[in-house]
Amino acid sequence: MLRSIEITTVVVLTQSPFHNPHWGDTLELSLDCFICQRGGRTTTVVLGAERAVCSGDDRTPEHYTAARIAAFDHTRERGRSSLRAVVDHWWAPFHDAKRDQPATALTRTPWVRLHLGYHCPDQQKSGRFHIQTNEIRPVSSSCEHCAVPLVESREAPGIRSLT
Repeated sequence: MLRSIEITTVVVLTQSPFHNPHWGDTLELSLDCFICQRGGRTTTVVLGAERAVCSGDDRTPEHYTAARIAAFDHTRERGRSSLRAVVDHWWAPFHDAKRDQPATALTRTPWVRLHLGYHCPDQQKSGRFHIQTNEIRPVSSSCEHCAVPLVESREAPGIRSLT
């Protein structure tokens, strides 16, 4: 069955617009994988790729899985930057034998990590950071080259099943 998950988030931009913080093209989220038949696997999805990568486990190494970013929209206004992504993934019922529980279309404990990038004008170097659902809020990210604050995440990213 084809399932869709919507991911939304907003970050507050600091007073340093010259670093140009921007959303990266990669996200990671937890999905129940029907290929390795394990629940809560970290799945890496890249914008434009036709398939994703499941982290696997000790029995099954990292492998491809049927998931892709179907929509990726971002806006920037009034000191805030928001992101909305929709991930389509294939899901089929199975039983996770290791955890002795049935799989669910949206894993039991949904989790997402969103990547952002920037360019430091002082050092002429690029950098990356991420925000994720399981961080204590508010959380701030600064430039790794000059320590200027870049963004603040005040609310955890939202994750919801569309189908």
